[in-house]
Amino acid sequence: MADDENSNDTEVLDEEPRSILLGLISQLRKGMDLHRVTLPTFVLEPRSMLERITDFMSHPELILNVPKEEDPVKRFVNVVRYYLSGWHIKPKGVKKPYNPVLGERFRARWQFTDNTEALFVSEQVSHHPPISAYYYVSPENNIIIVGDIRPKSKFLGNSAATLMQGESKIIFTNRPGEVYRIAMPNVYARGILFGRMVLELGDNSTVRCEKNDLICELEFRTKGFFTGAYNSIYGKIKRESTGESLYEITGKWSDIMYIKDLRTAHKEVLFNVHESKIYPKIVAPEEEQEENESRRLWSKVTSALIGRNLDLATEEKTLIEDKQRNEAKLREAEGIDWRPRYFFCENDEFNFKLTHISKDPQIAKNQIESFIFSSNSPPGFHSPNGPHHHNHDD
Repeated sequence: MADDENSNDTEVLDEEPRSILLGLISQLRKGMDLHRVTLPTFVLEPRSMLERITDFMSHPELILNVPKEEDPVKRFVNVVRYYLSGWHIKPKGVKKPYNPVLGERFRARWQFTDNTEALFVSEQVSHHPPISAYYYVSPENNIIIVGDIRPKSKFLGNSAATLMQGESKIIFTNRPGEVYRIAMPNVYARGILFGRMVLELGDNSTVRCEKNDLICELEFRTKGFFTGAYNSIYGKIKRESTGESLYEITGKWSDIMYIKDLRTAHKEVLFNVHESKIYPKIVAPEEEQEENESRRLWSKVTSALIGRNLDLATEEKTLIEDKQRNEAKLREAEGIDWRPRYFFCENDEFNFKLTHISKDPQIAKNQIESFIFSSNSPPGFHSPNGPHHHNHDD
C-alpha cells in the first residue's frame, strides 16, 4: 500500500475545528502535561479508553491454542503475533477515546466456536494520574491477560504525544511461572498546527518472558520529514542472557508484518491485517448496564458525536466531567477513601480482586463470571478486601 493511500491515518481539518484547536494550543506550553486540558469533542473517538483496550482481544484465534504448544520459542512468537495484531483497529484520522471517569467500568465476553468463553472487565482505578486496569480470562483455555494503562499526554509543538506507561501481562495458567510482560509504544498526533493531522505509533516496545529467557525488542518507526514510511515496525526476538538473535520482524503494523528465522533465513507472514477478521465481543445492551458502565455513561456524548452535533457532545461531556469533580469534592469533604470494585493495588501493580480461584476451569469460570457480572459485587466505596490505591482526585 503506498503511503499516499494511507487515508485512514490522516485527516485534514475543516476551518472551524482547526481554529478551535489553534485557540486551545495558544494556551499551551511546550512539554506541558495535557491530561488536565479539556480536548474539543471533534478529536474524540466515540468510545471510552476502557473499551479501546479490548482491541487487543480482537483476534483470539491467535492465542487460544498457544498454551498447548510445547515449544517455548513457538509460544513466544505466537504471543508477539497476538500482541501486534491489536494495533490496526482504530478510527479514521486523529481521534482519542474518552478519558474514563473514576470508577467507570467496561464489561464484555467472547463466545468461541468450541463453546469456551473469555470474560473481560476494565475499570478506571485512578483519575489523577489516569490509570485503567483490566482483566481478561478464559479458564478453559488457560489464558489470563491482566494489566494497566497509564497514559501521560505531552504537548510537543506541532504534535502531541501520549506516553503509554503501564504494563500488560499474558499468563498461561497451565505453565507455572510463565509470564509475558509487555511494554507499549507511545502514540503521537502530528500536524496539529499545520499540515495533515496523522496518528503514529513511535519509540520502543518490548515483550519479555523471563522464565524462558526470551525478549522481543520492537521499534515502532515514525515517518521522518523526507524519509521512511508510515506505520513501519522493526524488531528482533532474542535469547536475553546471550543476546543471540533468533527472529527478525519487519513490515507495517497497519498492513502486513513478516517474521524471518535468522538461523534458516526462512521468511513468512507474521500477520496480515487485510486477511484478519475482528472477533465480535458481547456487551450487555445499554439499558441493562449499570450507570457507570462505559457505553451507558457516555451514550449521550456518543450519539451526539455520531450525529455530528459537536455542541451537544461538548455539553454532555461537560456534565459528566462536572459530576465527577463534584463527587470527588464530596468524598474529600466526608473523608471517604475511594477503592476500585474489581482491582487492588500492591507494589504499584493492579491485581484482580478475586484471588481464591478454583483450579477446575468450569468452576473458575463460574466464580469469575459471578464476580464480574453480578450486579451486587461490592461497589467502590465499600471494598471489603485487599490493599487499596489512594486516588488523587481533582
